[in-house]
Amino acid sequence: MRFLVTGSAGFIGFHLCRRLIALGHMVDGLDGMTDYYDPALKRARHAVLSTTNQFRAHEAMLEDMEALTRVIGEARPDIVVHLAAQAGVRYSIEEPRSYVSANVVGTFNLLEALRAAPASHLMLASTSSVYGANAMPFSEADRTDHPLSFYAATKKATEAMAHSYAHLFNQPVTVMRFFTVYGPWGRPDMALFKFTRNILAGEPIDIFNNGRMQRDFTYVDDAVEGIVRLAELAPAAAEPQAEPAGSPAAPFRVVNIAGGAPVELDAYISAIEAATGRTAIRNELPMPAGEPQATLAATGELERLTGFRPRTPVETGVRAFVDWYRDFYRV
Repeated sequence: MRFLVTGSAGFIGFHLCRRLIALGHMVDGLDGMTDYYDPALKRARHAVLSTTNQFRAHEAMLEDMEALTRVIGEARPDIVVHLAAQAGVRYSIEEPRSYVSANVVGTFNLLEALRAAPASHLMLASTSSVYGANAMPFSEADRTDHPLSFYAATKKATEAMAHSYAHLFNQPVTVMRFFTVYGPWGRPDMALFKFTRNILAGEPIDIFNNGRMQRDFTYVDDAVEGIVRLAELAPAAAEPQAEPAGSPAAPFRVVNIAGGAPVELDAYISAIEAATGRTAIRNELPMPAGEPQATLAATGELERLTGFRPRTPVETGVRAFVDWYRDFYRV
C-alpha cells in the first residue's frame, strides 16, 4: 500500500515509517523541519529512512497549501497518517500562535487537500491531554470539554474538524490519542531525553511535584504496532453506532493508544538511574501550569479492535533509549 506520513522526521513518525518500510509498503514522508528542537536530529532520522527507495522525503510546511497539494498528488496515498503537529504542553503557554498555525491551520489544509484526493483512511494523531480534567481512567467515549492546556485545546479542535469532514465528505477517520510515548530517537523536549542527558552529564534534573506525578507511558514500538494494526481497519459509515468510541453520523472513531498502567515519575527516574548507572541530582519544583497530576487510559477499544495492547515494561523501554542516546551522542 501507499502511505503518506506527515511529521515523518519526528519521533513517532520516524519509527512508523521504518516499520511500514519493513512491511514492504511505499512511504512518502512530509516534514517541515521546524526548529522547535534541533533539526539535525530530524534530518538524521530522515537520512536513515532515505537509504531505501521505498521512502521519499518531502520538506514542506502543512501551512503551505500549494506544497501540500503537490505532495499529495505525487504520493497518491491509500492511507494518510497525520502525525505532524506543534507538540508540548508548557511551550503552548509561551508560543500559542504556533499551535494555531501548525495544529489547526495545518490540519485544516490537510483535510481540504484530501477532499480533492481522498484517502481510504485518514489517521489523525491526538493526545491524552484532550481529556483534561476528566476522571480516570480516560475512556474514548468521555466528553473532552475541559482541556487544561492550549496544546490540548488545539488537538481537540483537530478532532472536531476531522469529524465534520468525515461526515460531510465520507472521509474515514481514526483519531489516535497517544499517552506519553517514549523510546529511542525521542524528542529532546521530553522528560526521558532531558533526564538522561543531565544525569550522564552530572547536572541536576527538574522534578515536579516531588516526583509524585503519574503517566501512562507507552513505548514507541508499541505505539507503532497500534497504528499499523489500526491502519487496516478504516471505520465504515454503516458501522459508527456499533462502536462506543465511534460517531452516530460519520465513519469516524477514537482510539486510545496506551498500556493502561501508569508509572510514578520517581519510578521512571529510578529506571533511568539503573540504565545509566548514575544517581540523579534532584532539583525539586512545584507542579507546572497545564500539566495533569496523572494520566491513565482505558485500553479496551484498542484491544477489541486489534487484539493488541502495549505491554513493554518501562525498565525495558528506558534502557533501550539510554543505549540509543549513548550511541548517538557518543557519551
